[in-house]
Amino acid sequence: MKLQPPPDAIPQTALYPMFRGERVIEFVEKEVPEPEAEQLLIRCQANALCASDFGQYYNGSNITPGHEAAGVVVAAGPDTRIIVGTSGVVFLMDFCGQCRHCHMGITNICLNKRADYGFSHDGGYGPYALINENVFFPTGDDISPAEATLLLDVMGTGGHANRRAQHAHPNISSVLVTGSGPIGLGVLAMAKLLLGEDMPVLITDMVPYRLKLAERLGGLPINVEASDLVDGLKHHGFDAVDVAIDTSGATVARRASMDVLARRGVQVCVGHGGELLLNVSPDLIGGERTVMGSEYFTYQELPESLKLLREHRDYLNQIITHRYPVQEIGEAYNKFVARSTGKVIVEQ
Repeated sequence: MKLQPPPDAIPQTALYPMFRGERVIEFVEKEVPEPEAEQLLIRCQANALCASDFGQYYNGSNITPGHEAAGVVVAAGPDTRIIVGTSGVVFLMDFCGQCRHCHMGITNICLNKRADYGFSHDGGYGPYALINENVFFPTGDDISPAEATLLLDVMGTGGHANRRAQHAHPNISSVLVTGSGPIGLGVLAMAKLLLGEDMPVLITDMVPYRLKLAERLGGLPINVEASDLVDGLKHHGFDAVDVAIDTSGATVARRASMDVLARRGVQVCVGHGGELLLNVSPDLIGGERTVMGSEYFTYQELPESLKLLREHRDYLNQIITHRYPVQEIGEAYNKFVARSTGKVIVEQ
């Protein structure tokens, strides 16, 4: 395995992990791209594992995955403003900046999206990634690359879901999170930071390790393998909740949380997959409940997340439970898919 050169010595080729399918990851030599106009070349230093990668892990991919990348700019093309040597993170979605949604600041659902880094273009598991400058967010040298990845799927997606709920319910007194994987833990943590430390946040799962981690973050754990959701809520003194945020993508979890949603309650769907079957009159109209989706987050939310990370870094760093060098990315995935982890980081 090659050692990575210093940032000022960019090689012509480097070793990139390729997902071949059936859990097989191989390192292959690829050319290191050169940035063109409005592009940056990032030397990737950390990338967080995500369940969204499982399709590539099991089925293979013709690009190098990784969509929670942090690193440093090592080369910049013409018409760029970011200085070489700047540390930061990569926003997943290459938004056009020109469409109606981008003009409204809704960069997560850009109408003319040009890339999903790590899915359509080489991502952060490789030693270098070529990106358009508009998706790079500088973080400063006081934030380590591993910490910086928290700004993305953990704080970004978790914070956006909570803000979506607040739009529909400005007086939230309780939150339920279904699923305590890394995204669920992020929703829990951001609920505490955005809605108040004393906000009761109930959180479900079937994995004791994750429920214990959620409890350390201030959540009220419910093991839905040991009891149903109604009994779990009653154990903590609740009959209903104002907000239910689903990160599991499981039909049964969404339906169960709808059944404990208070009048004027809000159901936020974050996890992809599954269904939500509704009986419109009792579920929605009679109780004036709201069901909404929450997709990733907007680029404009990153400055507030960075401020919160600096203020609460010890608290948020608890979500990162395992770190591996990139040479051990296969072992990192084996650990992650076993589900007894929080956020897993691969470092270069």
